[in-house]
Amino acid sequence: MDYGSRVELYPGVEEWFERIRRYGEKAGVIIEHYIISSGLKEMIEGTSVAKAGAFEKIYACSFLYNDRGEAVWPSQMVNYTNKTQFLFRISKGVLDVNDPGVNDYFPPDQMRVPFRNMVYIGDSDTDIPCMKLVNSYGGHSIGVYDPVKQDKTKVHRMMRENRIRFFAAADYREDSDIDRLVKDIIDRTAVNERLEQRHFDDMKMAND
Repeated sequence: MDYGSRVELYPGVEEWFERIRRYGEKAGVIIEHYIISSGLKEMIEGTSVAKAGAFEKIYACSFLYNDRGEAVWPSQMVNYTNKTQFLFRISKGVLDVNDPGVNDYFPPDQMRVPFRNMVYIGDSDTDIPCMKLVNSYGGHSIGVYDPVKQDKTKVHRMMRENRIRFFAAADYREDSDIDRLVKDIIDRTAVNERLEQRHFDDMKMAND
């Protein structure tokens, strides 16, 4: 956690989460932020944004500790293949990793967070399965690249292979490219959900 507190964050990250949450609130959209990472949970928990309460839940690798605070055994492992289970947990509202309810059937109109409303931001090959999954269900995957190095090789490849819908520099300051992109997605989501609710209401009326 001490190491995590010293991690250098991309520009604008400190203010990003609350700013986007407020923007969603004005648009009538509830914004929640989650971390799904193959990194160490304790390190992520040590970052300033995690300490500020930016995340609803952090899914990452973690250890089991003894009474002296020493790591004695792996508690949870997260890799590129099992990352997708956490998207289903978020979608269904079954957030406890030990809750088998993630396998239960939920009707489309009862999904707590429909995949079509998800925005997945990633920069690693371990993100690809989640990106593909979100895309396939109508959500939005964004590949990000270092704003200083400006190496777009990976995001261009992801775009050609239909892994992502958009790409942008990892510059999270207000009015940056990714800031405007995510706000556009929020605006679209607000309109789309009104149409989806109309569809479900009409379907219910027809079936009754």
